[in-house]
Amino acid sequence: MLVGLRDPSMLTNQMMVVPPQAVQVIQHFRGERTLEEIAALFKAEAEPLGELAGKMDEFGLLWGPTFERLESEMKEKLRADGYFPISASGMLGTDEAACRKQLDSWLAETEDPELDVPAIGVIAPHLDYARGWPVYAASYRCFDRAARPDRIVVLGTNHFGIGDGVVVTDLGFKTPLGAVASDRGIIEKLRSALGERLFIDQLDHLPEHSVQLHLPWIQHRWGNVPLVAALIPDPLSPMIADDGARVGREEFVRALCSAIDDSGGTTYVVASSDLSHVGPQFGEPVAVNDQRKLEVERHDRELMGRYLTGDPKEFVGACQWTKNPTRWCSIGNMTAALEIARPASVELVDYRQACDDQGLAMVTSCSMALLGRST
Repeated sequence: MLVGLRDPSMLTNQMMVVPPQAVQVIQHFRGERTLEEIAALFKAEAEPLGELAGKMDEFGLLWGPTFERLESEMKEKLRADGYFPISASGMLGTDEAACRKQLDSWLAETEDPELDVPAIGVIAPHLDYARGWPVYAASYRCFDRAARPDRIVVLGTNHFGIGDGVVVTDLGFKTPLGAVASDRGIIEKLRSALGERLFIDQLDHLPEHSVQLHLPWIQHRWGNVPLVAALIPDPLSPMIADDGARVGREEFVRALCSAIDDSGGTTYVVASSDLSHVGPQFGEPVAVNDQRKLEVERHDRELMGRYLTGDPKEFVGACQWTKNPTRWCSIGNMTAALEIARPASVELVDYRQACDDQGLAMVTSCSMALLGRST
């Protein structure tokens, strides 16, 4: 048996293969110990560990000159093209007509949420389409009566990236349905207000699926509406250094709301938000059974109930008080969605649990509609 290692930033497509026992050693390559100290820890020779570290550097798996070179080359490539390439959205397919037909089918199989007023935003999942399409479809049917907006703000979660603040990109995205450009007007207002620190980690969008999975749904409904894509940090995990080098959620929300108010037009908000992550795959000791499913649903509905109040402080406070025992991964972007959209009310449309047959992993998700605008 072998273990494959790949750069989570997707700066290279190469994969390094190592024996399982090497993983225990690699976990100590964090810049806290010298190779000699790591070798002594495992009662091994330092030279083979040096060779392992050198090979990892070749694959861009360690901080250093090679990683910096690969990062610089990727930045130049993306800047020249102006768009991130098709990535997570490619799971929908490669043929545009077939992809549109699939989205049509999913939407047709989903009930009308029968909202009293058109949605101005939604909470929707970032699960893969195979498990999550019913909740995606429920979310986008909330826009059935909504006119074409001037822009869409898609708020994602930074699962793999370097940045620990808000990360915005001025690049567009390619999908199987074409290309989506960024809203240049809003982006430049954000740059003027917050500077390059808002964009310094924008390569984090390259491997990140939470924004990309929503783009085909948006394109299918409204065409290539200008996009503001932002990855929002978890308010339960403070930034490593509160030194102003990165942008916090509250500062970003103030700047974005000001930019939107100044620009006018219609803005919709999509918060790409999975909820609980439970089971052995997420570090729990036993498989997910029926009792665990009930416990998780009870917890999820308690927190969703706090969210339905429309009060971001009450929602974050509840998450802090419970200490997020089931690993909700998108508390930050859900909170930002309320702060940006300022809905008059929030309505739960759908809730589901996606669990494999062995109970190794269960991820829950929901569809919620942000309705009206509070005064």
